[in-house]
Amino acid sequence: MSDACLIVVDVQNDFMPGGALAVPEGDEVVPVVNRIASQFEWIVATQDWHPRGHASFASSHPGRKPFETTRLAYGEQVLWPDHCVQGTEGAALHRDLAIPRAQLVVRKGYRPGVDSYSAFLEADRRTSTGLAAWLRELGIRRLWLCGLATDFCVGWSALDARAAGFEATVIEDASRAIDLDGSLEKAWQQMRSAGVGRVRSDALAL
Repeated sequence: MSDACLIVVDVQNDFMPGGALAVPEGDEVVPVVNRIASQFEWIVATQDWHPRGHASFASSHPGRKPFETTRLAYGEQVLWPDHCVQGTEGAALHRDLAIPRAQLVVRKGYRPGVDSYSAFLEADRRTSTGLAAWLRELGIRRLWLCGLATDFCVGWSALDARAAGFEATVIEDASRAIDLDGSLEKAWQQMRSAGVGRVRSDALAL
């Protein structure tokens, strides 16, 4: 059994150019992900999956605008445009994403009052998605992460993977960033300090 898994983070329509929370050049990750997916026996996809009126939406806070911050019960929260609302086309995975062998889809951010960037832990830093236990049960110890966005959901997932005891490497050309007020460089610094690897797709060595 292979001990390597590809984690494809939030390659959803609302994060594509023209989407509600567009990541610049977000659509460019799709062909890269499709190309590398064949190298992995194990694949996990994640999906932002918010109910309407989610606490992370600026529209849920009268007078507040997207990309401002506020305090929620668990700490500081960036306020986002309404995005990836459950059951909408914006929440769907990109139609050209070709990972039919993905064994698991982790939906996150579905609790109304708690955001969730990471594939492992919600933003309260206590509530587990169950992904770590699933990976351990299968004997997986090496994770390659890609998708959207490098400085938020990909980065948080990589950091939590390391904290849970997995090897973690971000595939940089299969990921794109929002880069909000320097968030991309900060994310790379945090990941480097935590021992997260960084590689390009043409240099993958499983």
